[in-house]
Amino acid sequence: MKDSAVIIIPSHPRYLSVVRAVTVRMGELCGMADAELEDVKLAVDEACSNVIKYAYGGNTDKRIVVRFKITQKGFEVVIEDSGLKADIDSLKGRSLSDVRPGGLGIHLIRRAFDVVDFDDKKKRGNRLRLIRYMKEKNGD
Repeated sequence: MKDSAVIIIPSHPRYLSVVRAVTVRMGELCGMADAELEDVKLAVDEACSNVIKYAYGGNTDKRIVVRFKITQKGFEVVIEDSGLKADIDSLKGRSLSDVRPGGLGIHLIRRAFDVVDFDDKKKRGNRLRLIRYMKEKNGD
C-alpha cells in the first residue's frame, strides 16, 4: 500500500484547519486510532505553526508544502518551506517541569512521531520529515 497527498497552503494561520483536516483523513486511511490521530494532528499543526512564526516571521503570503504518505510501515508527513533556516541545535523544548504557556511544541511533535528529522541538505528553507510507525495488528 502506498497512498499519498500533497497540499500547498498560504502561510496564514487560517489555513491550518485545512492541514489538520487532511492530516486526520490521511491518518484514518492509515488505520490510526482516535488517540493517535489527535496527537499526530496536533503535532503537524504545531510544526506548520512554527513555520509561520519562525521561518516566515509571521509573513502570511508565503507557501507551505505538506506531503502525506501512507506506506506498509507507517505514516509520513514532510513539511517544506522557503523561509529562514531553522537552527537545529537550538530546537530543544524547554523542561516539562517549567510550567508556563508555550515552548512545548517540540515535545508534542516528538511524542507523536517516531522519527523527527530536519533535512539539512535543503539549500533554501526547511524540510521536516515526520514518521509514525504503525503497530502490527493482531490477527492480520
